[in-house]
Amino acid sequence: MAETLLMGVLNLTPDSFSDGGDHEDLDGALAHAQHLIAAGADIIDVGGESTRPGAVPVAPEEEQRRVLPVLEKLLDLDARLSLDTRHPGTARAALQLAGERAEGMIINDVSGLLTDPDMPVVVAEYGCEVVITHNRGDSTTMQQLTDYDDVAVAVVDELTQIRQPYLDAGVDFEKIILDPGIGFAKTHQQNWELIGQLERILLLGHRVLFGVSRKGFLGGLLADEQGPRPAAQRDSATAALSFHAARSGCWAVRVHSVRPNRDALRAAAAVG
Repeated sequence: MAETLLMGVLNLTPDSFSDGGDHEDLDGALAHAQHLIAAGADIIDVGGESTRPGAVPVAPEEEQRRVLPVLEKLLDLDARLSLDTRHPGTARAALQLAGERAEGMIINDVSGLLTDPDMPVVVAEYGCEVVITHNRGDSTTMQQLTDYDDVAVAVVDELTQIRQPYLDAGVDFEKIILDPGIGFAKTHQQNWELIGQLERILLLGHRVLFGVSRKGFLGGLLADEQGPRPAAQRDSATAALSFHAARSGCWAVRVHSVRPNRDALRAAAAVG
């Protein structure tokens, strides 16, 4: 079994749920990217808009102001780059900036059923890889859209709906990566149900990205009399689920803290 890759999160936002405001300046962002790589990240996922439930949407112009200067510098580092964006204009600007490296980039779009119809066109034009995520609604509405008869069946069905415009635009099947969208338009219990049925997503034949790092349902799981466990204290539970994802056959895990998750992935690979 191939060892699961590790995607490290580089948030360039003031309002992300875990590390908002920590890496907004250029020097701080570059230093954190280098820290992620040194700790064992295979891919750096750069984001300029928080997609947590309740976050205020960001205009593409502001998103580009945040991410493009950092991406330009990151192109010199020894790591694959992913751009977390739902805006095709931002994706195009980043891919143009990447030049001959554009085909090696990943566009990580969490828009789900609201995916902009221009995004498949941009991805096909540049020949890059794309992560398509199960989601309903946007950051302000997603948590009101959690009505499922069977969450795993619905996620599989809706991922195939989201995938089709990419295939129609000419994106290669092999360049499409699926994300079940843990934490997006799902209750805490639905997240656990879906995690227990990852094989349903894998049966679609694509690589699968698994992203649960520090999310709210882990805070609920680890809650005590003082309330949910704070986001920065959820890394052990995140690593446990990274082990589960690796054993299930996921292509990569997306995490904030690299080292404990790298250890979990190595342990999963050693089990064989």
